Amino acid sequence: MGDTKGGAFDVPGDLARQWLQLPLNPNGRPNSDVLRPWTNGMDLTRQPSGRWIIDFGLKMTEAQAALYEAPFEYAVKHIRAERVARQARGYARDWWRHERPRPEMWRILSGHHRYICTPRVSKHRLFVWLNSKIIPDSATIAIVRSDDTTFGLLHSRFHEVWSLRLGTSLEDRPRYTPSTTFETFPFPEGLTPDIMPERKYSDAIANAAQRLSELRDRWLYPVDLVNSVSEIVPGYPERIVPKNAKAAAELKGRTLTTLYNRRPAWLDNAHRDLDAAVSGAYGWPAAISEDEAVGRLLELNLSRHLAQTREVH
Repeated sequence: MGDTKGGAFDVPGDLARQWLQLPLNPNGRPNSDVLRPWTNGMDLTRQPSGRWIIDFGLKMTEAQAALYEAPFEYAVKHIRAERVARQARGYARDWWRHERPRPEMWRILSGHHRYICTPRVSKHRLFVWLNSKIIPDSATIAIVRSDDTTFGLLHSRFHEVWSLRLGTSLEDRPRYTPSTTFETFPFPEGLTPDIMPERKYSDAIANAAQRLSELRDRWLYPVDLVNSVSEIVPGYPERIVPKNAKAAAELKGRTLTTLYNRRPAWLDNAHRDLDAAVSGAYGWPAAISEDEAVGRLLELNLSRHLAQTREVH
């Protein structure tokens, strides 16, 4: 699960960029030390809000955080009182830090330039790529892999139907619960997330996954409607901005939710190609039904569980 901020640490992108352009702080450090792009579940399924987040990290003391003058003053004004009021849960002591900043996630992410992310609650089970500089909110689930093969396996109909049947729900929207959907999912032999994928089947899956991602991005952000703009400070991902007001109005309707509600033929074809590549990795026919696939996945899950049990005993 992504970062639980526990307060109004997220700020508009324009405000963050103002802070990024300020002179160095009294500690000789720039505000980019404590500012990161941020995304939540709605940013993944709709057009991104472009918000950033103040992040003073895991070990920075209050006195050290105060040296980042503008972000700290904002935090004092908008965060401290609410956090201090929650004395019972211990949040007053470290009010300037996020509640659950997920240090394990960032430790593993250090070797990746991107990672896979999915909203915890969503009508459609969607996976997207995020730049590793972006902080994912607790309304998302991060999968720390940067290869197209894993992306393709997760976005196959086999993983989708598995997650729908084993996940939970919020009202009428499915919830992706890693303990029941990801950890239990029996990936094809040689393609489990704990190892580098074998090339025998991974190339076909990776190519199909890359094609799916490229087609979606071109639909979401047509090159005739958007510009890619470098951030003020080097090292951050480029941001996509509409070319004009007419383009901005058109882009509002171009979201992943809208796309999967419509499911045009080209999207169906891209998913069909991906599913064929994944079914090949399992040794199944491309036209296998969802019910039969779930049955085989369950058998595979149980057989691996039994094998692990024997190893332990």
